[in-house]
Amino acid sequence: MAEYETHDFDVIIIGAGGAGLRAAIEARSMGLRTALVCKSLLGKAHTVMAEGGVAAALRNVYDEDSWQVHFRDTMRGGKMLNNWRMAQLHAQESPDRVRELEDWGALFDRTEDGLILQRDFGGHRYARLAHIGDLTGLELIRTLQQKAVADGIEVFMELKVLRLLHDADGTVSGLVGYWRPSGEFVVFTAKAVVMATGGVGKSWTYTSNSWESTGDGHAMSLWAGADLIDMECVQFHPTGMVWPLSVRGILVTEGVRGDGGVLRNSDGNRFMFDYIPPMFAAETADSEEEGDKWYDDHSAGRRPPELLPRDEVARSINSEVKAGRGSPHGGVFLDIASRRSAEDIRRRLPSMYHQFKELAGVDITAEAMEVGPTCHYIMGGVRVDADSTATTAAGLFAAGEVAGGMHGANRLGGNSLSDLLVFGRRAGVGAAEFASARTGTVSVDQGQVDAAISAAVEPFERENGENPYEIQHDLQSTMQSLVGIIRTGSELDEAIGKLDELEERAGRISLSGGRKYNPGWNLATDLPSMLTVSRCTTLGAINRKESRGGHTRDDFPKPVEEMGKVNFVQRTPNRENADGVGGTPSIGTITATPEPILVMPDDLKALFEEAK
Repeated sequence: MAEYETHDFDVIIIGAGGAGLRAAIEARSMGLRTALVCKSLLGKAHTVMAEGGVAAALRNVYDEDSWQVHFRDTMRGGKMLNNWRMAQLHAQESPDRVRELEDWGALFDRTEDGLILQRDFGGHRYARLAHIGDLTGLELIRTLQQKAVADGIEVFMELKVLRLLHDADGTVSGLVGYWRPSGEFVVFTAKAVVMATGGVGKSWTYTSNSWESTGDGHAMSLWAGADLIDMECVQFHPTGMVWPLSVRGILVTEGVRGDGGVLRNSDGNRFMFDYIPPMFAAETADSEEEGDKWYDDHSAGRRPPELLPRDEVARSINSEVKAGRGSPHGGVFLDIASRRSAEDIRRRLPSMYHQFKELAGVDITAEAMEVGPTCHYIMGGVRVDADSTATTAAGLFAAGEVAGGMHGANRLGGNSLSDLLVFGRRAGVGAAEFASARTGTVSVDQGQVDAAISAAVEPFERENGENPYEIQHDLQSTMQSLVGIIRTGSELDEAIGKLDELEERAGRISLSGGRKYNPGWNLATDLPSMLTVSRCTTLGAINRKESRGGHTRDDFPKPVEEMGKVNFVQRTPNRENADGVGGTPSIGTITATPEPILVMPDDLKALFEEAK
């Protein structure tokens, strides 16, 4: 039996981004012993990279806004694949969550009347994003972190979680992991666990995601018996940095377009006017003159096409590049220098100004940026109950990017931060209530602990095996080229074959040195999750034979009405054969099953009739 330290709590939250922190604050407020565990350092969560703002119908700029309009925008942006109840709760509760942040000390830019200022973003009918320059995610994390620490929540940093643990009845009751600096193992027991680990982007070559985003939460939840949903729906943000290569993929906030930035091809044309889809034609300007009126007076013109939902803009950029009208380094040009004064740009977009100046040698107050699509967000995730965030695995809850359903086939910008706040709080409540109702002493299966630790150290016992970095490189190349922004059936089938090979290779990884500060080992323990979520995304893409939102099939280029009535739900029918305790998970048993989407009540359906 391996040696390890132990800890016991009522509620454990895995992940210390916005959703995890908000869940921890809520669980602690209900009097439960609460712990946060995170893979990186506290304050380094990927949430800090969210720049543009928090979407909420505060009505501080446009009184015409309402939760109903926000709900309708979210559903339309998600191509109606969303869990309508999640979208409803999100739209109704996000204003209170923003005001709560303000009460806890968050700073926001202000209107002349002293109210929280709100900016335009793609897919939102009205200016709706509360922000502080382009540093909103950082302010959100700073505020929640200070609140969590002040409330006495215990934090365990630089802890890599390997897998969830069950008790004898199959209820999730803890986790096993190791301290990244020392390599020593640790086991936590708990009456409820909240998964808040973020996204999966590091399985693609070009991504805005930080190194932590390896799909750990998606994979561990699946292995533990939870369902996943909509895994084929991956968002490629239209504007990532294109040059230099060392920073390719780093996000360029949608706030640049919200503040007047326009997209141009190599001929200098604002090409987005050529790509307005029928669904948005009535509210989108069809000329530059009309579109430009929007920024001065929303009532005087329709919104410019640069503010279409992200999936529409990303596909349009991809088409321009493929047509030979791209920028010198394979993107297009984003121009705000000709639209705003240098003073305004430095004041409203300080992070963007410094990012391009320091990393690319580009002064965005004087010249255009080269941008292109970058893997940014996964709409798919763990299937949850909208009200409680409970998963289909007893004792496990999920919130934030790791949870699916809220955003459907495509997420609107700014909805991510309000999603974290609304469902982070609900996850804290749900987990706390579950833990409070659970009586007796919590225990975990010792066999699961031993198996997880044995699998983690196995690569040190092999000689002349595979290099984890080579496997990671080949995985990223496979996903980028075969399961990227535009997909075809033959390429998806090819990807499955390559994933089979990569999983086999991952079972032969060999490592040297010890477990302390060993980045090769850290990557080796990330690869099972990366391979699992990559297969789930590919399987979902094979089954969804249409184009919808973030999922585009070149061989099925249009939406299919019947496909719009189902979510593809992925699960492992036999958890014991797919629980990730071997060298790599036995994930060949993953199934992707179409299941009817939740039927929307008539009063909410009427909102879409009113908008016609």
